[in-house]
Amino acid sequence: MLGSSTITALVGTAKPEAAKAFYGETLGLKFVAEDQFAAIFEGKNLKIRVSKTPVVVPAPYAILSFDVANMEEAVDALAAKGVTFARFGFLPQDAKGIWSAPDGTKVAWFHDPDLNLLSLVQHAS
Repeated sequence: MLGSSTITALVGTAKPEAAKAFYGETLGLKFVAEDQFAAIFEGKNLKIRVSKTPVVVPAPYAILSFDVANMEEAVDALAAKGVTFARFGFLPQDAKGIWSAPDGTKVAWFHDPDLNLLSLVQHAS
């Protein structure tokens, strides 16, 4: 029924100005519009609606994932913009915070200003 519908991801923010700068300037997503309720950004294949809310309760898992062609370059580029990559004691991560899955997929996690967990993924060839 909804298979042909356009999908928009929803992310909450209690820090709308910081979130707008993060998603637009730091991550480089295209800013589409803003109103009193949300700011909307666009990536290659999806829109993200960053909804203004009084309180954000971050999920204990990544809520957005960005596929990248070169993990090390993507991590370095975001780190140069001030992004800190998350460390998890239960996963073996390299010095940059990149975890390599058994199949060769690489994953690195980071937070937005509201502590929503996001990730970069470079799929195994």
